[in-house]
Amino acid sequence: MKKLTFSIAAAALAIAGSTATFAAELPAYEANGFPVSPLQVRVLGAAHVQQDVTAPATTATVHQASVLTPRKLKTATVTTGSAR
Repeated sequence: MKKLTFSIAAAALAIAGSTATFAAELPAYEANGFPVSPLQVRVLGAAHVQQDVTAPATTATVHQASVLTPRKLKTATVTTGSAR
């Protein structure tokens, strides 16, 4: 039962993380200090419109975190000298 709960929690975090990362990548615009959508820019014209600079997303998905963490697996033991 604990494995199922952990799997569901991991899946929920992965979905939330990917959604937040996607939303952070959408461009944001402002005209004269007011936020405007891309549709408003097309309808009203692009005079005095600037794109807001956003910082890159720093969140990692569950898969990225598992790939980037060091492994704790011992692959082989090596014996040298007279211990053979």
